[in-house]
Parts: sequence; structure tokens; C-alpha cells
Amino acid sequence: MNVGIPRNVFLLFSSKWEEEAGCVLVQADILKEWVDCRGISTVPCLRVMVNLTGSNQSAFLHLDEESVLLAPECFYLPKCRMDRTDLQAEVQRVKKALDVQLGSASSCFTDRTRHPSDVILSRKYTWKKALFALLWPCVMLGGGALLVGLVKLTQCLAHLSAEVCSQGAGSRLTTRYTQGKLYRLLRRSSAQTPS
Repeated sequence: MNVGIPRNVFLLFSSKWEEEAGCVLVQADILKEWVDCRGISTVPCLRVMVNLTGSNQSAFLHLDEESVLLAPECFYLPKCRMDRTDLQAEVQRVKKALDVQLGSASSCFTDRTRHPSDVILSRKYTWKKALFALLWPCVMLGGGALLVGLVKLTQCLAHLSAEVCSQGAGSRLTTRYTQGKLYRLLRRSSAQTPS
């Protein structure tokens, strides 16, 4: 993995799971040998096999791109917890749900160059999801910039108003002259600011 690039950004750019295919669920098994779960504990592994329609090729089904990298032989891994009975029960629930779907077809994504024997159910890293994740921070940044701009404008107008009032009070000018002075100051300040 590249140094300095966050993992999810790296996976977004390196994700080649773009070819959509049809997958028919063939088999779902819980492996007897448990797999390592990030060095914390071991968990049961649910392996799912599918047939690709049109090519008569079988492949391992995974939830998303990340699960292919974490456990290449597993469709589903429960969270790393210590209670073995809860782990087994959770994997059994997922297996029962998949057993109901045996023989049914669904869409899946393939990456024939990097992972010819694997398919994924859904893409976790897409440009649409990345742009949607950036939308809220950009809106907040724009709102903050607008707020700072309005505060600066208020400060500038308060300064101009104080200047006009002090000049008007010192020479006892009429209201009409004071309004004309304020207009000239505003026009001069807008001409000086680059647009």
C-alpha cells in the first residue's frame, strides 16, 4: 500500500470491480477451521460459491472489495468478539438466510484481471459515494466562509457609519449632507476592493 494515501482512497483508485455479471447462488458452507480476525481472535468463516451466468465459471462470493482483501475465502466474517457461541449463532443466521436464496440469481461485480476466482455483491468504493461523502464538508466550509464574509461586511459598514457620524457631528452637517458623504464613502470603498 502507498504511504501517505488513506486506505479507502487507495481502494477507490485501485478498484477494478466494474464489470457487472449475473451470479447464481450455488453453495454456502461454514468452514470447520476458524480464521484469524485481525490478530484479536479467531472467527468462523462463511464461504459462498456462485456460478457466473453465461460463462459457467464458479467463483467465491464476497460482500465488497474490502472483504476480498481481509479474508479471500470468506463471504462473511462476524465482528471480532470473544464469545464463541455468539459467533457461531451469528454465522448460522447468515447461512440460513443464504440457504433460502440457493439457486436464485442476482447481479454481482467481477475483476477478471486481479481476482479471477472472486466476485463481489456490491461495490463499497465508488465515485458517487466518494462525492456524496465530500458534499457535507464542502457545504459546511462554504457556510463558514459566507459567515466570515458577512461578519467582515458588518464590521466595514459599522466603521464607515462611525466615520460618517463623527464627521457629521464635528461640523454639525445636515442629514442630507451626511447621507451624501456615506454614499461617497461606500462608492469609494467598493471601487478600491478588487472584484
